[in-house]
Amino acid sequence: MTIQSVGVIGAGQMGNGIAHVFALAGYDVVLTDISAEALDKAMVLIGKNLDRQVSKDKISAADREATLGRVRTTVTLAELGQCDLVIEAATERESVKHAIFAELLPHLKPETILASNTSSISITRLASRTDRPERFMGVHFMNPVPVMQLVELIRGIATNEETFSALITVVEKIGKTATRAEDFPAFIVNRILIPMINEAVYTLYEGVGSVKSIDESMKLGANHPMGPLELADFIGLDTCLAIMNVLHDGLADTKYRPCPLLVKYVEAGWLGRKTGRGFYDYAGPEPVPTR
Repeated sequence: MTIQSVGVIGAGQMGNGIAHVFALAGYDVVLTDISAEALDKAMVLIGKNLDRQVSKDKISAADREATLGRVRTTVTLAELGQCDLVIEAATERESVKHAIFAELLPHLKPETILASNTSSISITRLASRTDRPERFMGVHFMNPVPVMQLVELIRGIATNEETFSALITVVEKIGKTATRAEDFPAFIVNRILIPMINEAVYTLYEGVGSVKSIDESMKLGANHPMGPLELADFIGLDTCLAIMNVLHDGLADTKYRPCPLLVKYVEAGWLGRKTGRGFYDYAGPEPVPTR
């Protein structure tokens, strides 16, 4: 199974990064979103990230221009119909993904592989809502995609060997490293990472430490490059909460209960960097802890 063209659904921080690495590796990419403004912002960001790679001598100026030339944008899902691989990178809500698949599927070639960049939702369950469960996989990129090396590959119960082998080849071609995760809630990385973040929020909620002291303790005491609350703001508190809910519901264990403070921040719309406020306030030149 040869993959030459790739469709990416969603132009947010994950989708534009996925489009970036595929186009840089020589694939023709169709990037789609419901918002033309989001697509314009994504192309600007891809350009800036490519500029950064040029400045660090990781790619040439010619590579930059060729990469941008391989990305086409559209607000119409039907235009992904001729792609060999389509990766859904929309918000981490299962109902949204189901709606996207329902609209997309009538336009796809029979042999097209469909994948989801979900960070926690059952691949088997998502695949069951499509007409091609044997050609459906989880392909979980890490954020920021152009920088992070890992891609988690998750097979659903019906995923066939041809599809899995094709995705292994693709991951190698874009210069990433694949690990295989079984189809359990949140897979490997987020099964470990997000409960740690949730515990950091509990530590704040219970008054054990301030935002600054918690983050500095983990950076200086555990050699983490980012503190857990800083990382939560980077990921998005709504995404962290969604993953905790998947773990709590899917594994039926109280140790995965989302911290009430995390719930409260999400209800307030304080989602982290993307909204300008989370555990830090991003209004000024430097982030300021909010608690």
